[in-house]
Amino acid sequence: MKQRDPQHLEANRAARSSLAEAFLAMRTADECRALLRDLTTPAELEALVDRWRVVKFLDQGMPYREIHVHTGVSVTTIGRVARYLENGNGGYRLALERIKQTPNHD
Repeated sequence: MKQRDPQHLEANRAARSSLAEAFLAMRTADECRALLRDLTTPAELEALVDRWRVVKFLDQGMPYREIHVHTGVSVTTIGRVARYLENGNGGYRLALERIKQTPNHD
């Protein structure tokens, strides 16, 4: 089990900030994909991709069962993603809105 002392928690917060800065430092989608591949296992990356696919379908108003058919993602995970899309930290929604504003967005 990981330590939870105040010093560890502060170091973890700093590392999260540093990780966010690393993503911001990437200049292209290819660079970001390379960083993701280096940071994650194939299974972790697949889970992230699955969640992002779910977000896009939820944003289109697609029912959970239909999303499951299209993605193979469990209805439980789809529900969890939906909760974060509506009541999370705003990251999913902000990313969706920013992508919609980019030129050549389909």
